[in-house]
Amino acid sequence: MKRILLAAIVLAAASCSATKQEPGLKDAFEGKFTIGAAINEAQIRQLDTLGVRTLKKHFNSIVAENCMKHEELHPAEGVWNFELADRFVEFGVENGMEIIGHCLVWHSQTAPWYFFDEKGALVSPEVLKARIKDHITTIMTRYKGKIHGYDVVNEAIVEDGSYRNSLFYKILGEEFIPFAFQCAHEADPDAELYLNDYGMNVPGRRDTYIRIIKDLQERGLRIDAIGMQGHMGMDYPTTEEFEASLLAFAGTGIKVMVTEWDMSALPTVNMGANISDTEEYQARLNPYPDGLPEDVAAIWNGRMESFMDLLLKHADKVQRVTAWGISDGDSWKNNWPVRGRTEYPLLFDREHNMKPFLNKYMNHED
Repeated sequence: MKRILLAAIVLAAASCSATKQEPGLKDAFEGKFTIGAAINEAQIRQLDTLGVRTLKKHFNSIVAENCMKHEELHPAEGVWNFELADRFVEFGVENGMEIIGHCLVWHSQTAPWYFFDEKGALVSPEVLKARIKDHITTIMTRYKGKIHGYDVVNEAIVEDGSYRNSLFYKILGEEFIPFAFQCAHEADPDAELYLNDYGMNVPGRRDTYIRIIKDLQERGLRIDAIGMQGHMGMDYPTTEEFEASLLAFAGTGIKVMVTEWDMSALPTVNMGANISDTEEYQARLNPYPDGLPEDVAAIWNGRMESFMDLLLKHADKVQRVTAWGISDGDSWKNNWPVRGRTEYPLLFDREHNMKPFLNKYMNHED
C-alpha cells in the first residue's frame, strides 16, 4: 500500500512539473517594463487558439487593435456597440493583464457623424465638446476599475511640429487636447492618461509634444506617459535619434512607452513614387514572399536587439513595450502600403516561434 501511495505521489509531482509553463517574455522583463500586444477580433473571441496561447504565455498587457476606436464603438449618434470591446476587457480581466484603451480622440477611424450637424455643416465648438465629453465619459465609466490607462489623444502633431489639420483642430483649435484630458480624468480619476504618436524621433513633433505635456502639467491636468509608436524600418530611425527623444520626454517627469512596436523587414516604400502593377515593380516591393533570407533576418534581429538594449538601458524611464500584433501574420504591415507585401515585423513568426534576438533576454545574457 505504501509503495502504491508513493508511486501516486511521484506521478502527481511529475504531472505538475510537466504542466508548469516555461517562462515567457513577460517573465524575462519582469521588474523592467510590461510587455504588451495589440490583439485582433479572432484573438479576442479566442478563435485564434495559437495566438491566444502565445499571448497568455508571453504578454502581460493588451490593447485592442480596432474594437475600441470611435467608428467601431460609436458608429452613429446615440448608437453604441460594446459587444467586442466588452469581450476584450473581460479577456484581460480574466487573465490578469494590464488593459490599455486605444483610443479616445483620433482624427482617423472616427465616425463621420461626429463632426457634422443634420445639414452637413461642421458643428460648433460647443457641440463638439459635448460629443467629446459624452464619448469619453461613456467609455471610461463603463470600464472604470478595469482599464489601466488610455491613449487619450492619438496622432495630433505632424513632422514639422504643427498641429494636424484635423476636424478636431479646425473646430476647437489647440484646446481639444487639454479638454480631452480634462474629460478623461473626470470620468475615471484612477486611470492613467497618455498621448500617443508615431515618428516621435522627429525633432519637430517631439518638441511640440514636450510643450503640450508642460502645458497640461501647468494646468494641473493628469498626464502619466507618452507613447512613442515604434513603427520602424531597416533604415529608420537610428537608435541615437530614438534615444534623444526618449530622454527628452522623460525629462518632463512622465514615463515613456513604446506603444506600437514593429519593424519592417522590407525595403522602405517611397509613397511619392509612381506605383505601377508591373511584375518587376511588385517583385521589388515584395522581395521575400517565401521567407526572409538569413542575411536579412540577421540584420533585422540585430536592429531589434539594439533597440531592446536601449529600452533596457533606460528601463527606469520606460513603463511598457507593446508590439502591434502577436505574430507576423497578424501585422497590419502585410499588404501595406501596397497590396501583395509579405512582412516580418513582429516578435513572433507566422508559426509563433520567438524571433532569435529575444533568446538573449530569455537566457538573461548580458
